[in-house]
Amino acid sequence: CYYNFLIYIRVMSLKGKLVSEINIKCDGDVFHEILGHKPHHMSSICPDKIQNVNIHEGEWGTVGSVSSWNFTHDGKEKVVKEIVEEIDEEKKLIKKKIIEGDILEDYKSFYITTHVETKGENNLVTGLLNMKRRMQMCQIHTHIWNLLST
Repeated sequence: CYYNFLIYIRVMSLKGKLVSEINIKCDGDVFHEILGHKPHHMSSICPDKIQNVNIHEGEWGTVGSVSSWNFTHDGKEKVVKEIVEEIDEEKKLIKKKIIEGDILEDYKSFYITTHVETKGENNLVTGLLNMKRRMQMCQIHTHIWNLLST
């Protein structure tokens, strides 16, 4: 006999951090300037990934400003709205919180922090994604052969 048991486990929430470091060839100060003060230029830089960035509240490059991004991920068009929580010019650090959009269908909270470190011609960008996944039901299939030997 073969029995297939389907077990449901309720996952309350999963927290996670994803850190990525990338050496960039462009000037680190310019990169920080674009991300922090001119993100609407991103659609000109990589139009296949980012269609547009619009400001909704405040001014570009200020804490508390709210903007939306239209972008493509896995071949699908997505939208997010974010608020700038912190800009540190000395450290070249920007922290943003996603407040609306497609990402929040799967996540309760989602933060993006970028930090640019410049040393001569070496420019290192560190990206940190800090997220908390929404509660969901997970399916686990358990296969048991010869459960009954009759």
